[in-house]
Amino acid sequence: MLRQLSLIKQAQPTWNTYLLYQLKPPFYLPRNTLTTVIQSPSSSEDATIAKLVLESDPTSLSETLTNLNFQWTPHLVNNVLKRLWNHGPKALQFFKHLERHPTYIHSTSAFEHAIDISARLRDYNTAWALVDRMRTLRLGPTPRTFAILSERYATGGKAHRAVKVFLSMHEHGCNQDLNSFNTILDVLCKTKRVEMAHNLFKTFKGRFKCDSVSYNIMANGWCLMKRTPMALQVMKEMVERGITPTMVTYNTLLKGYFRSHQLNEAWDFFLEMKKRKCEIDVVTYTTMVHGFGVAGEVKRSKRVFDAMVKEGLIPSVATYNALIQVLCKKDNVQNALLVFEEMVGKGYVPNLTTYNVVIRGLCHSGEMEKALEFMERMEEHGCRPSVQTYNVVIRYFCDDGELEKGFGLFEKMGNGTCLPNLDTYNILISAMFVRKKSEDLVVAGKLLIEMVGRGFLPRKFTFNRVLNGLVLTGNRDFANEILRMQSRCGRILRHVKL
Repeated sequence: MLRQLSLIKQAQPTWNTYLLYQLKPPFYLPRNTLTTVIQSPSSSEDATIAKLVLESDPTSLSETLTNLNFQWTPHLVNNVLKRLWNHGPKALQFFKHLERHPTYIHSTSAFEHAIDISARLRDYNTAWALVDRMRTLRLGPTPRTFAILSERYATGGKAHRAVKVFLSMHEHGCNQDLNSFNTILDVLCKTKRVEMAHNLFKTFKGRFKCDSVSYNIMANGWCLMKRTPMALQVMKEMVERGITPTMVTYNTLLKGYFRSHQLNEAWDFFLEMKKRKCEIDVVTYTTMVHGFGVAGEVKRSKRVFDAMVKEGLIPSVATYNALIQVLCKKDNVQNALLVFEEMVGKGYVPNLTTYNVVIRGLCHSGEMEKALEFMERMEEHGCRPSVQTYNVVIRYFCDDGELEKGFGLFEKMGNGTCLPNLDTYNILISAMFVRKKSEDLVVAGKLLIEMVGRGFLPRKFTFNRVLNGLVLTGNRDFANEILRMQSRCGRILRHVKL
């Protein structure tokens, strides 16, 4: 798809970093993650294969993979699919090639990765074809397969289809049970379709003999919607049905109060937990530290942290993360760094969240070079920056007008270790409109083509903004080429002034 850029004779960007957008053909690239949480594997084999897949065009990919001397195993294939997560089309090409391999047979987990990627690309026909293929090979489908499909439909705005998937499980040889029922409730609640989840819960709670997990999911759903009275009603029903509320129940309601900015009610609820001799745990205190802190009560947040230690509860990494985030947002990033070093000094190993919170805090305070140092530090300690890490730093560089540095990080992402996602492209495309220069809008157009080639589905606003920007800066031919390309892909555009 990006080959078409060679047909466009446009003004070229002036900065050296932008020369990468005279894209090295072939440069085929995708979309972002949800159902599968991606942590890049460390194996050199899967990194090598992923890089080869990225650098091959569709016609040469089959030959490239055939010539490799790797022993294909389910573990290796899964890791390659994870590395290619943010390049859905390439991941599916890789998966389909191996389907024709003479000795290797895809595992259930590989099929589920492919189904997840297909559904994320909204290619539901391919996703269901893969489900049928699983069944033919007697590899499934499993309850997880339907959980993936349900979540993808729900996050794609098709909650009714998600419910239909759950209700049709038995038609594909997979019976519904309490776990699958809890899963669909959770999917609906987390996509803020709590009323729908509530109706489903009322209809089937007798059939599936709902447990504390079911009730906790519903309570959390209402809390996410900031409707704590409804969450309390769920807990009341639990007790009436003889189901004992768990610490998850109490912590969910406590977090719900904080989310609704009901600080006094949250404190009273905490005291009531103590009065009832609930086994207050580290999650409870972490919720309090975070809740008071983000509400601006930093001193109170610190006092809760100190009280926790005094009572003999050992803070977790998550507790430190909560306190560091509070200090970054509501206090001073230098104080956050002191807590970070204290945490490391006590033998805690910072995780990805810890580093992301600190890096965001440094960026927000304008300490960009220090943020880059922390990115290097996390890699030295075996914690790879995620796409969210890169996106934060790229965004702040772009906001500061340091576009070369932002594109430098973007180029680093393209090596296959951490591929850019939809947010990355949106950040860079938006940055190209700041100076309103012709060459910048050409870059925005090329980014748009690249993101479509990777399987992302940009919003109509983004398409229209780029196309109109190209027209207004004298790049009408390029705009027309993008419009023709997208028409072939079936994308309907409106309000484009050509």
